[in-house]
Amino acid sequence: MDISNFYGLAIGIATFLIIGLFHPIVIKAEYYWGTKCWWIFLILGIIGIIASIIIKNILLSTMLGVFSFSSFWTIKELFEQAERVKKGWFPKNPNRKIPYK
Repeated sequence: MDISNFYGLAIGIATFLIIGLFHPIVIKAEYYWGTKCWWIFLILGIIGIIASIIIKNILLSTMLGVFSFSSFWTIKELFEQAERVKKGWFPKNPNRKIPYK
């Protein structure tokens, strides 16, 4: 059995962990900074895509691709999280200087 037989399993586990990691990041980012931090995830996604293209290792390149598109998806989720906060499904940050609309 070749080590490449485990690439699918490793990619699946890494994808699960990366997506799972982004869920609390979305909640915390919206709580502390609101939606104004969306550009950070855009930059992370672009950097991840560039690194994914440059890196020759298929496993690492694939994980960077998953990270990149999870970063892009986080932009959408930030704005949806703000809507969930407005609906009262998540707590508002009482110390935020920018008011909720």
